[in-house]
Amino acid sequence: MRTATAIALALALAAAAAAPATSTSSKPSTDGLWRMDGYGTVLSLDGDTLQEFQTTSVSCIGGDTARRTGPGAYTTAYGTVLTVRPRPDQDRATLGADSSVGHRALRRIKELPADCTRPTPKDPRTSFEVFWHSFAENYPFFAAKGVDWQDMRDRYRPKVHKGTTRKELFGIFSDMVRPLHDAHVAVQDGDSVFAQARPGTEVPTEALDTKVKKFIGERDLKGAPYRQDFANGRITYADLTRGTGNTDLGYLRISGFGGYTPDDAPYAAHLAELDKALDTILTKDRTQRLNGLIIDLRINGGGSDALGIHIAERLTDKPYVAYAKRARNHPTDPGRHTRPEPIRVVPADGPRYTGPIAVLTGGSTVSAGETFTQALINRPGGTIRIGQPTQGVFSDVMERNLPNGMAAWLPNEEFLNRSGQTYDGTGIPPHLTEPVFTKEEFAKKRDSAFDRAVSVLRNKG
Repeated sequence: MRTATAIALALALAAAAAAPATSTSSKPSTDGLWRMDGYGTVLSLDGDTLQEFQTTSVSCIGGDTARRTGPGAYTTAYGTVLTVRPRPDQDRATLGADSSVGHRALRRIKELPADCTRPTPKDPRTSFEVFWHSFAENYPFFAAKGVDWQDMRDRYRPKVHKGTTRKELFGIFSDMVRPLHDAHVAVQDGDSVFAQARPGTEVPTEALDTKVKKFIGERDLKGAPYRQDFANGRITYADLTRGTGNTDLGYLRISGFGGYTPDDAPYAAHLAELDKALDTILTKDRTQRLNGLIIDLRINGGGSDALGIHIAERLTDKPYVAYAKRARNHPTDPGRHTRPEPIRVVPADGPRYTGPIAVLTGGSTVSAGETFTQALINRPGGTIRIGQPTQGVFSDVMERNLPNGMAAWLPNEEFLNRSGQTYDGTGIPPHLTEPVFTKEEFAKKRDSAFDRAVSVLRNKG
């Protein structure tokens, strides 16, 4: 699942032990070689094994594998289920992951690219070329960030030579991506990771989450008649009362869209934990009685977009489009993309809350926390955003292996609003601006965004 520091990949094809291949007569119809539309990826499906090849115009590096666990279904070591569905002509297919939203288009090819059939040199210069081309052919936001990637090549390529050390190369790569200020961009060499947030914002950490959770519990939720943690502490719910003691508002804090189980469980287990929480929180009585619901995403490290859509389905009685998703799909033209795929919110069965919602956001609302925020923009029933702009990173994260064993992490997708625009870089702005967990707010025990939400919802009620 995706994280704020780009050290996880929503569609990660994690390494898994391959089972023995089946006989030719029993091979599934998805067997063969497939090129993905965008993503610089070729897939080999052979019996029980899915093998990923990460390609650029100058390279092909073997990626990870997944094990076939059903017709067209492949499961990664982390339990993510990838499903390949061929179209009627058998030369086209789609790839989906249970933890992600949308699909990736596949086209059959007759043979692997030539670069995939020979070893890739592991010297510093080759690693530099693969690193630079990975961004040049996939990253969509150079113009928006004001970064000339060709200029970066001209400046840093002469610094790389046969004797360049790993530490020096790690520093060069970090310096090249530093001006992007993109929390979904990272350079990794073992335990060493360079990643950064948008200036003026703070990436969510466990320490920050613990501090904020304690502050909210003592300041905002003190005296709440009902308060409970769910999903391994990632979800908190409380009933809020007026002076009369009658519950009129609900408070739902979500610190991530993943990590709902204490171990590294598959997506299905996280979904089950989420449903347990939602079934307990969104009872028939509560959905009918509440005059408003505060959803607090101010410290949210992201995770699975699919879990966000799942929650949105409990917050509407009418279907609607959350956003459309597309990916850059041309190596030299950043303006060319895959066809936008609408991601729909379909009302869930059972009790649903359909009244006014106040969403609290800030610079530490990251990735899937932002796509969930975006999924509520067009929600019927009224949704108002309060606080500060979100971080400004939405895409799934591509992991690109480099020949020398290092890795680069980068986005290549856009999540489009109804006007066909994205919120990448700037983040989703609030309707009402309030400070969010500043030093002054902590020092004076203030939570201006929370108080504003309570006031707005009660005035509506």
